[in-house]
Amino acid sequence: MAPSELTFGIVGSGGDGVLTAGNLLVQSAARDGLYCFMVKSFGPQIRGGESSCRIRVSDEQVLSQGDKLDVLAAFNWNDVVRFQTEIRLTDDAVVLVDEAEEGEPPEAVEGRRIVKVPISAISQEQIGAVRSKNMVMIGVLAEACHLPIEGVRRSVEKKLGRKGPDVVAKNLAAIEAGRSYAKENLADVPIATLEYEPSEPKILMTGNEAVAYGAIYAGCRFYAGYPITPATEILQYLAREMPRFGGVVVQAEDEISAMGMVIGASFAGKKAMTATSGPGMSLKTEGIGLACLAEIPSVIVNVQRAGPSTGIPTKTEQADLQQAIYGTHGDAPRVVVAPSDVEDCFDVTVESFYIAEKYQIPVIILSDQFVGQRIESVNRDGLLSVSGFTAVNKRRKPHRDELDDYKRFKDTPSGVSPMTWPGIEGGQYATAGIVHDENGDPSSVMEVHWKMAGKRSRKFEDISKELQFIRHYGPEDAEIGLIGWGSSKGAIKESVLRANAEGYKVQAVIPQIIYPLPQEKIAAFLAPLKKLVVCEVSFSGQFLHYLRSLLDLPKETYSVSRPGGMPLAIAEIYDRLMEIM
Repeated sequence: MAPSELTFGIVGSGGDGVLTAGNLLVQSAARDGLYCFMVKSFGPQIRGGESSCRIRVSDEQVLSQGDKLDVLAAFNWNDVVRFQTEIRLTDDAVVLVDEAEEGEPPEAVEGRRIVKVPISAISQEQIGAVRSKNMVMIGVLAEACHLPIEGVRRSVEKKLGRKGPDVVAKNLAAIEAGRSYAKENLADVPIATLEYEPSEPKILMTGNEAVAYGAIYAGCRFYAGYPITPATEILQYLAREMPRFGGVVVQAEDEISAMGMVIGASFAGKKAMTATSGPGMSLKTEGIGLACLAEIPSVIVNVQRAGPSTGIPTKTEQADLQQAIYGTHGDAPRVVVAPSDVEDCFDVTVESFYIAEKYQIPVIILSDQFVGQRIESVNRDGLLSVSGFTAVNKRRKPHRDELDDYKRFKDTPSGVSPMTWPGIEGGQYATAGIVHDENGDPSSVMEVHWKMAGKRSRKFEDISKELQFIRHYGPEDAEIGLIGWGSSKGAIKESVLRANAEGYKVQAVIPQIIYPLPQEKIAAFLAPLKKLVVCEVSFSGQFLHYLRSLLDLPKETYSVSRPGGMPLAIAEIYDRLMEIM
């Protein structure tokens, strides 16, 4: 059977149940074995406000959110206007709108077939519950577009079962009422449909859930964090799950305290993590410097949002790159890794604990709202392969003879010293955020500072040798190349695959380790290129400037770079490729 896919969106106000409807449809599709990709979008309000979701489902793996919607379901036009910069429709898209909406259609839907559906009327007259509009819309979409429905019923029964049989019955009746209306009234509407054969169910997960799951798998047993959009789900997931594994979760009073708690817990021998977004990273900066100087293993997640300052808490961006790499005073070595999709969030988190513990260094996981809050199908087996990294503790503990004259910061060839924790006899040492000698005693002697700075930075030699994973797409002898990082991977990969399928020789790489950058592998990728396109969601082109500081880029180097608010679209990258061909 030929591949089949459908991309549709739902838009509404707070209380319309837009995200609930999207979640139920995605869960049902995954139960039938379809690959799913759901992106949520919210207004900046703390409570209420508009919300939307776009969902791409296919019987083959999907790599990004897709550029255009085949079907848009709207509860009102005002919220369509609020999301109009994010709503792109195919030329033959169908827009389903509540019949109760009397306003004029906005520019975003001009030229498309608009079909009015009595969503509110069905909810009020047939179901007797205004808040069942989202369930009616689910029924309409499922029937009109041939979306899986059995999983929706099961999910409703599971989700609402605790509210009693009457609530479950009303919601199921609303779904069936929507299906009946669509069957009787929309059969002749030329609307995009999904044709597929059911297969093995897929696992659904958000990037934030994958980070939390990866942390538990890696042996993290202490988490301290402060609620901040779009990273809060990591705190919520761990607060629910980590106690089951003997771990402790603390909601700190602020971001500074959270970082301090992580340093303290790691000093005491526990694998520890915190998560935040841009404003919180700014507050954690001094603590990260302390972890660097005191050589305390720690994992810090930054789920980036549009900035600077408070920015747009609910929108994505890739503009915290320079902060992650350079953001402390003094020379403060740390490792920066970037997950590129939901499954990779799990992999990268396990890898980050491995790096932090083995090399006694802070590791920053540079995620973003797009990958952190989206829902995506993940590979069941892939979650446990974790690129060969194990969940065992790799912290360098002292041998018995090393405790006779224990030097916590011993200047070793690798830069990694034996590390104890309180309670180990003979392993006592002093540590502080001040320059110290091998014993940990404070020192202002220039030679000591030089020696210890060199020791800490020497770790990068082994890190660079061991950790060089990059993703490569397309023929290696292509003379046109793309490079990007993090969540831009999906659009970059689809652009390359499309160009290759059309006969153009194009290749791309996506590094997983951002700092220290795997320079040799990227230099080998650059060698045959005559033209290069650097892709990122950053107005100032931070990644491009970073690459130029380390590597000789082709004379013809171009940029696909813009501020955040929404992830890169396939068309943005592909069209730029066609321009430079």
